[in-house]
Amino acid sequence: MSDVEVPMPTPPGRRPRRTREPRRPLTVDLIVETGIRVLDAEGLDAVTMRRVAQELGTGPASLYAHVGSKDELYDLMLDRVSAEIRLPEPDPARWRELIKESALEARRVMSAHRDIARVSLGSIPLGPNLLLGAERMLAILLAGGVPPKIAAMALDTLAMYIDADVIEGTIYTARALGPEDGQRMYEDKIGPIRDYFRALPPARYPNIVAMVDELTEGDGDERFTFGLDIFIRGLASYVPDDS
Repeated sequence: MSDVEVPMPTPPGRRPRRTREPRRPLTVDLIVETGIRVLDAEGLDAVTMRRVAQELGTGPASLYAHVGSKDELYDLMLDRVSAEIRLPEPDPARWRELIKESALEARRVMSAHRDIARVSLGSIPLGPNLLLGAERMLAILLAGGVPPKIAAMALDTLAMYIDADVIEGTIYTARALGPEDGQRMYEDKIGPIRDYFRALPPARYPNIVAMVDELTEGDGDERFTFGLDIFIRGLASYVPDDS
């Protein structure tokens, strides 16, 4: 090592110079990663161009050179998150199971990123990762014998079902401090609801009073899976000679 490369000591009477970490070059990937980090920590409403710029130690104008708007940033974040969804290869003999596995996997990934489902709901998949996911789901449906028109509508319906379930779960868990607190909140809330249902006039609400336990049993996972089973049975009714 030459003398030029050796750092000099601080002369007497002077303050030591601060050494700064070299700033990472601003790129679309870095902006999207930062947006997802803010999303995971604080939710979608906290993700603004100004906030992401602050996290990156720059100004909003620097971001607009790479990402045209906040809505574009949201779309890019959704596409990046969708890349985490692992979808199986089509198998005609297992198409029902594969639809259920894929939906559960998508729900798991979306739930892990707070309310990213708010971006997904009502949007049309245009990003490369979203399109790959749609392509794989269509391949599974078509391999199972689902007619093309039904497969196309089923893809949209399933996406809406997953998004709605994730959003509902996000609203609920946002009020809880953690899994144990969430379970405690559920028990504290459902108990008075059971008591209220049992106290209803049975002559006016005979089925609700008689089915209090059935109406209030089952966690979110069980109810989501039940909805999937109904959905898949409906799809199977469109498949010729499906057993």
